[in-house]
Amino acid sequence: MTDSASKSISDKNVAEDQTNISPPENTEPQASYVKLAMRNMVRKGRQSLWHFFLTTVGLVGLLIGLAYLTKP
Repeated sequence: MTDSASKSISDKNVAEDQTNISPPENTEPQASYVKLAMRNMVRKGRQSLWHFFLTTVGLVGLLIGLAYLTKP
């Protein structure tokens, strides 16, 4: 009986030790947001160019509109 009692206690200790083991940390640094954005832009080339064009036209239109409205 003492063998089975000591075996169950040692099994519990082994189980507790295994739960405290943490996985190895990732040594690779996280990719920066700029790098991820560039990768996404390359993957979705035509859509990204279209959105860039629309943004540029909208911004230029906004600046011209404000210049027109605020001229003396």
